[in-house]
Amino acid sequence: MATIYDVAKVAGVSPKTVSRVINDEPHVRDQTRQRVLKAIEKLDFRPSFSARQLTRRKSHAIALISDDISTSPYAVDVIRGAFQAAWKHKYMLLIVNTERETDIKESAVGLMIEREVEGIIYATTYHRKATPPQAIHKLPTVLLDCYVEDGSITSVVPDEKKGGYTATKTLLDKGHRRIGFVNDSEPIPASAGRLAGYKKALEEFNVSFNPELVVSTQPPEPEQGYWATKQLLQLTPRPTAIFCFNDRTAVGAYGAIREANLRIPDDVAVIGFDNQVFVSTIMDPPLTTIQLPHYEMGEWAVEKLLQIIDDHENGQEPKVVHHMIDCPLVCRDSA
Repeated sequence: MATIYDVAKVAGVSPKTVSRVINDEPHVRDQTRQRVLKAIEKLDFRPSFSARQLTRRKSHAIALISDDISTSPYAVDVIRGAFQAAWKHKYMLLIVNTERETDIKESAVGLMIEREVEGIIYATTYHRKATPPQAIHKLPTVLLDCYVEDGSITSVVPDEKKGGYTATKTLLDKGHRRIGFVNDSEPIPASAGRLAGYKKALEEFNVSFNPELVVSTQPPEPEQGYWATKQLLQLTPRPTAIFCFNDRTAVGAYGAIREANLRIPDDVAVIGFDNQVFVSTIMDPPLTTIQLPHYEMGEWAVEKLLQIIDDHENGQEPKVVHHMIDCPLVCRDSA
């Protein structure tokens, strides 16, 4: 009588892969699955109970380790996207919040390895360069909303440039040609990317870039948005629209515009970024903004991680991928 090891030898795969095919588990390539099925048919193999149990040696658990994402306003969507993707594949998602403490990060990775998780998603609260613990290289890993300088780990981030382009083009499509931009002065991918998108949209509409229309400030909060907008409104001629780095700076922009006895959007249109719903939806008028794809990043990170895990199990070297996800426009009444 043929055994699972005989099938594995004929198919040129591991016994664990044969067991996964027997149990009809996901993340087995169609080509590999077909080879195993042909080997089973050729050998007239009848799976035993013990063969079916081989896959149960897996933990079916993955970890999401973050700096302080669980306390950020965007955490719900990231975790929801990751959880639903994991649950779809019958995986458990373990979440650890490190509050940016290096010692906690190191301990968290060690703890997850002890718990025999199959892979790790390492997340940050905003798009930036990260330095994950060295131990993370012991397991399949995907970076969420961050990247490593040498590009050695698969990552998923928002397309900041395209988001800035979409915001500016939306205003240009509505006829605005003098568009102010309240940016973040910190040299991070979001500020650089959104400014690049702003410039690209202007160029496409043959509108010259005017540096006096860009005011950079820090931190990107309502007070700074207020003072930056006051500065823009003192220009002659004043801008007819303002693109804000995030929804919080847009709150300040609203205050400065109203203080100048101007109406939104009739006199000055405003577009934000992030779609922080507890801010943007209660503003008057509700804020048109750009959505950061937190749910989609969480979902993509899990799907990609499980694919990497599968590649490792099948003896294949996973290709490192750096994926960018679109930031769509959320239309409301401010532009």
